[in-house]
Amino acid sequence: MNTLEEQIGQMMIVGFDGLTAPDYLLDWLRAGRAGGVILFQRNIESPEQVAALTASLHEAAKHPLMISIDQEGGTVARLRGNFSESPGALALSSIREDREEAAERVCGVLGAEMAALGINWTYAPVVDLIYNADNPTVGTRSFGTSPGVVGRMGAAALRGFQNNGVAASAKHFPGLGDTAIDTHLDLPRLNTAPDHLLAVDLAPYRALIADGLATVMTTHTIFTAIDAEHPATLSGAVIGQLLRGELGFDGVVTSDCMEMRAVGNHYGLQEATIKAANAGVDMILYSHTAEQQSAAYDALLDAARRGDVAADTIADANRRIAALKARFPVGQINAEAVHTTAHHAIMEQAARDAVIHVDGDGLPLDATRYVTLVEFAARAESIAEEQADGSRLSHYLRGRLPELQAILLPPRPTPADVQAVRPVIDETSVLVFATRNAHMHPAQREAIATLRAGVSNVIMLALRNPYDAALGDGATVLCTCGDSIPSLQAGVAALMGDFAPSGVLPVEV
Repeated sequence: MNTLEEQIGQMMIVGFDGLTAPDYLLDWLRAGRAGGVILFQRNIESPEQVAALTASLHEAAKHPLMISIDQEGGTVARLRGNFSESPGALALSSIREDREEAAERVCGVLGAEMAALGINWTYAPVVDLIYNADNPTVGTRSFGTSPGVVGRMGAAALRGFQNNGVAASAKHFPGLGDTAIDTHLDLPRLNTAPDHLLAVDLAPYRALIADGLATVMTTHTIFTAIDAEHPATLSGAVIGQLLRGELGFDGVVTSDCMEMRAVGNHYGLQEATIKAANAGVDMILYSHTAEQQSAAYDALLDAARRGDVAADTIADANRRIAALKARFPVGQINAEAVHTTAHHAIMEQAARDAVIHVDGDGLPLDATRYVTLVEFAARAESIAEEQADGSRLSHYLRGRLPELQAILLPPRPTPADVQAVRPVIDETSVLVFATRNAHMHPAQREAIATLRAGVSNVIMLALRNPYDAALGDGATVLCTCGDSIPSLQAGVAALMGDFAPSGVLPVEV
């Protein structure tokens, strides 16, 4: 029988800085005061390094350990570069035939590589629906707009992960697809009617629960019709009545990171931690700060000793956590099972099957013509680095078009940025725009309109949300629905005529 201190520890998930585990974390694991560890990009260097890191964590842990990671595939993936990257959820939904099988294969590769590295929990799949083009959080992470499609594709992803030894986590319960506020930045409120929530947003969760879903992650969003005071993570009505009662889920419930501003700006650490436990969150996630992690542990332990968190609540959480750990034990760690030729082939085929040729007949690109690529970066802060090294897309395309002129602009270019590249555009015969959510950035749209004036052969390559296809206006338009490595490579192959794109638009444009 675990002590109360260990039972509280099992309910904590913690993150840390660095490529090796700090001494304080190893001490916590030896004492049983952390039940889970989350890895981020800051903890990742190579398969061999990750394997050594997770081995050290598992070896130190007094109790079986859940090592978790945000490895959705596509836009959100912590294992990149020397690991197998995948097309994202919306890209998989763009595949015309056998897309569920493709999703299961792709997530099976991700799962197999995580398991080989000692990681036994992924915070995926996303089963939020796309309600509007301007959602800052969901986008290509979603499988689409239809509850049925999202449920079937999410269940396929779940099978891929869990059949390869990695617990899946459907998120963000009960659904943040209709919000226009990022929970990293503030606390959203949604007025979704209960009937709509049950029939639409919760439908994918029903499908995944029926298929053996291991865990659910809550969102820090207030659903006013269910609980007008508390975000889902802190709401017994949302977790107890909807998830446990209405949906009958008895797996592990985990919070999203409690250090997000949606919680931190509105609740004290002690209050938020205790409310989450009393609401029914089994494992409470503090991703970043050791001081906050320690304070949250102390707050929950003190509350349990005072009786402010019931003994039955703690016992139920520990029962579910123990069942999760028994279901997903860590096997042999083997870094050589990562980024294999077979895995690469699965990702490449799925990414190619997802490319959509929306309009136009300007393909393939002709190596004898003067081609200019104007690419909009994903983040303004990455511009300097990418300009120095060349973006991945320009690198892949220049491998096929050695004389390519490549221009990288920020996501929100200024008129001065646009004017500076005008002389290059004036000399081009084929102009390729690579956009990233231009539909959300007026400055990006204005730059496209300015630069394409007078160029007769224009190609639009939408690298993120396919809503950018609406900006084509007579251009040849391709969508990859993502810009992970296989999707970029597939986009270049489609531009060069290596295959005829067969994908279908997953949303209305």
